[in-house]
Amino acid sequence: MITKYSAEFKASIIAKLLPPHNVSVPDMVKETGISKNTLYTWRSKYRNRQSDLATNLNQQAGSLSNEEKLAIVIETAILSEVELGEYCRRKGFYPEQIVGWKNAFAQGFPASISKAEREQLREQITTIKRLEKELHRKDKALAETAALLVLQKKFQVLLEEPAAGRLPSRSARQ
Repeated sequence: MITKYSAEFKASIIAKLLPPHNVSVPDMVKETGISKNTLYTWRSKYRNRQSDLATNLNQQAGSLSNEEKLAIVIETAILSEVELGEYCRRKGFYPEQIVGWKNAFAQGFPASISKAEREQLREQITTIKRLEKELHRKDKALAETAALLVLQKKFQVLLEEPAAGRLPSRSARQ
């Protein structure tokens, strides 16, 4: 027999399974009589939904321009911690995000880079790596050429010295 539970009942059970209560699933099974698989499923679905919400909020915050982020930092500068929490819930941000933006602006760095700037930076990095690789190859070729020239000069010196300072052979002396 499949039992249907109301959304409010599920929410109250899930609230007990999560912090700050952290009631264990076996204890909740004893308390409510609901199967452990059902409780684990409810909890995992809730966590997945919360994870998706956090991802969406981060994407939303990532789509803001630096000007918008600065406006938010200025707007929240005079708020108390409680007021900041209410503001963040209303706007869909985390207080940590706003503090991070504030710190980034205080350091003089943009809080985030736009997609076009990231693409341009990626292209520049690729170009730099390609040029460094080419420079390394040319350095190796130059070193090899220099070594060959040194060897060639040494070889010429060895060939010239014995000819100039050669002692006559035995057959020439006789």
